[in-house]
Amino acid sequence: MKQVSVFLADGFEEIEGLTVVDILRRAGVRVDTVSVTGEKMIHGSHQINIEADFLFEEMDFSQTDMLVLPGGMPGTRNLMNHKGLQEILRAYHEKDSYIAAICAAPSVFGRLGFLKGRKACCYPGFEEKLEGAEAVTDPVIVDGHVITSRGMGTAIPFALKLTALLCGEEKAEEIGRSIIYDRRENQES
Repeated sequence: MKQVSVFLADGFEEIEGLTVVDILRRAGVRVDTVSVTGEKMIHGSHQINIEADFLFEEMDFSQTDMLVLPGGMPGTRNLMNHKGLQEILRAYHEKDSYIAAICAAPSVFGRLGFLKGRKACCYPGFEEKLEGAEAVTDPVIVDGHVITSRGMGTAIPFALKLTALLCGEEKAEEIGRSIIYDRRENQES
């Protein structure tokens, strides 16, 4: 079974984080929500409280296939400031394991130097934080093992792309149909 960790910090964009969790779980992927705050209760950017499955300190990432960062403010800043998360992201990047971020969160990858020579997308206004990347406006970009997306409105195509990468295109199409989302109609990249 594939395994994914979605990192949550106070101020995260709820739809971006939870859409990924929901769609990947529908596809049969084990998804762990991981708090980087030291507490399991996370306060979203729109005052929606979410209880994480695990604290960062409790996690063993040795079986995790993909790391995912939702955006939102100040959630993205809080993710960037977590030293342990920076270390695990670097380890995944160095071994070309999947790392994904949406909205403002691709700026974390930019700051860590992961986007040099890659195409990437982000929430409008954050392009300068994609250090070294060619900023594009596609809803979702996969460049090697790095996946980026633009924001709340692209959360479904982002989650379905992650599903396709982990479980295959057929499974992503199946999940898309089951939620009444036509990937072709919405011109996902």
